[in-house]
Amino acid sequence: MPYHAYAGHQAHQPLEPFAYDPPPLGEYDVEIKISHCGICHSDIHILDGDWGDNFPYVAGHEIIGTVTQRGALVTHLQIGERVGVGWQSGSCMTCEWCVRGETNVCRHMIATCQDRFGGFADFIRTDSRYAFPIPEKLTSENAAPLLCAGITVYSPLATFGVRSSDRVGVIGIGGLGHLGIQFAHKMGCEVTAFSTSPDKEAEAKSFGATRFIHSKDNDQLRAGRNSLDFILCTVNVNLDWRAYLRLLRPNGQLCIVGAIPDDMMIPAGALISGQKSIRGGSIGSRATMTEMLAFAAHHGVVAQTETMPMHKVNEALQKVRDNKARYRMVLVND
Repeated sequence: MPYHAYAGHQAHQPLEPFAYDPPPLGEYDVEIKISHCGICHSDIHILDGDWGDNFPYVAGHEIIGTVTQRGALVTHLQIGERVGVGWQSGSCMTCEWCVRGETNVCRHMIATCQDRFGGFADFIRTDSRYAFPIPEKLTSENAAPLLCAGITVYSPLATFGVRSSDRVGVIGIGGLGHLGIQFAHKMGCEVTAFSTSPDKEAEAKSFGATRFIHSKDNDQLRAGRNSLDFILCTVNVNLDWRAYLRLLRPNGQLCIVGAIPDDMMIPAGALISGQKSIRGGSIGSRATMTEMLAFAAHHGVVAQTETMPMHKVNEALQKVRDNKARYRMVLVND
């Protein structure tokens, strides 16, 4: 039985209905009937050909659905169980990083909608080891963005040494940032939100920020110097990195999770003074994904979403392109 999807056949062109025959069900694979799929800026990059030109692409990697078939060696998932699939849907499982549990940095990672057809579809077949049970407390439309946006911001907070006594800054109050504020707040951290939009202050504080800094106001940036232990940058544009490094206390970290397209110009002195560091965050391991979903369910971390039917995928994508989504668009199958 063919799967039905919406595919991009050329860069910058509307998606069109697309049918394809799924690969054989492997012994570790599951087939998932998709109910919801979030839209991420990474989907835009893929569909625009920014990260390759292996068209056609079926984008979508924030997938929620139910298991309809399972391979012979799948024992941890049951038929009818609700699961989620994120950016990563496979790895070699044998390299030193996979053996250590750091599957998210495997050189042979399989990207859900770049290396195969993704979630803007009615079904998907994928490695069951990258299909994660969704806690009952999470609704499907709110859980979908957690599979990429959620794990992207949760993982560095959980694994890069952030403590509940730390003061955390989150740059950008968008699809990633509004979740980053919630996770840091629920971990017990004091949170400062940075945004170029002053009208987002009230929303930022409703998500858990205790302080708001208008990032175009140099006086506010100067007043915040030497006040933060960790800064999570969720935007995809270059910034005045020297100014943000000045906000860090000694041994502070600036973590980049937004896909900044240009080179970052960092003066060495800004790192040497105060022993500061810059690092990147790359989604999260399988264990961290499971932990993040449980944390979100227990602490009430909720992605703010707007839903649209799957057949309106082009309209939904345009809202993301126009930065009119507050904060995540989620497609729903009929």
